Amino acid sequence: MPPETTNPLITLPELSALLNQGSTVTLLDVRLPEDHACGHVPESVNHCVFEMVFVEKVTEAFPDKDTHLILVGWGGISQEAEVARQKLARDGYRCVQILQGGINGWTEAKLPLDQPAPTAPATQWPIGRRALDLDHCRAEWLGRNLLNKHFGTVPIREGYLDFDAAGPLCGGQITLDLTGLTCTDLAGTPMHDVLIEHLQGDDFFDVERYPTAVLTLTKATRIAETPGSPNLEITADLTLRGVTHSICFLASGGLTAEGKPAAQAALAIDRTRWGVLYGSGKFFQRLAGHLVNDRIEFSVKLVTL
Repeated sequence: MPPETTNPLITLPELSALLNQGSTVTLLDVRLPEDHACGHVPESVNHCVFEMVFVEKVTEAFPDKDTHLILVGWGGISQEAEVARQKLARDGYRCVQILQGGINGWTEAKLPLDQPAPTAPATQWPIGRRALDLDHCRAEWLGRNLLNKHFGTVPIREGYLDFDAAGPLCGGQITLDLTGLTCTDLAGTPMHDVLIEHLQGDDFFDVERYPTAVLTLTKATRIAETPGSPNLEITADLTLRGVTHSICFLASGGLTAEGKPAAQAALAIDRTRWGVLYGSGKFFQRLAGHLVNDRIEFSVKLVTL
């Protein structure tokens, strides 16, 4: 039985010495399966730490909590191996170490990888105009007063995004169908239709005269990012109730697994700029329970064909 590990790191020379001594160790690659398939430390097995059942899978494969596990991640600042070590230690594994430098350190030492597969070529951004795939697009709204909120959806009627080699996103247009407003939190209650009629009336969006809202993207600037954070600053013209004003917001853009350009954004507008004045404390006194926040929030997901 190996002793309980006090040092969470093991260097390449220390690993080599263990193997030369005939010690029984298990190399556990905790990266994504596709990364493991593109080259891994010989004889390492793969269980991805990002899987929700990571600990369960490791326990099924190695039920003995004294198994000497040596975790292989990317190395450097990437934290997948450390996260895996903490998870397994909490689960009772007593001898868990991280290979210092990870797979990057292994290759920098010019050590061989086991059956490296060719890396798939990077998917290329399109150039030109791409129509929206309306079945996979979604727009949501949220409004508040002092203590309550309502939220729902608004259909995207049509739209497109424009791409060029420099941007890659350079423009686009999205048309929202205000006649299809829904309120999710009141769905199935008598108050749903009451609120929707109120929102579609002249107190708010005056849908009879202005059935759509149009967002026209005029500029998209790439900004510094880490994966998972916004990478685009968008400038757009929003036309609502026949009034057009420029707005600016952050968005995340990228390619789906199928290579389709897609983007998401969360933004807020001051509705009073577009003449939606009902319940605004900037325009009325003594509103009491009729006070409504000026800001309306939107969350938009766009996927192209």
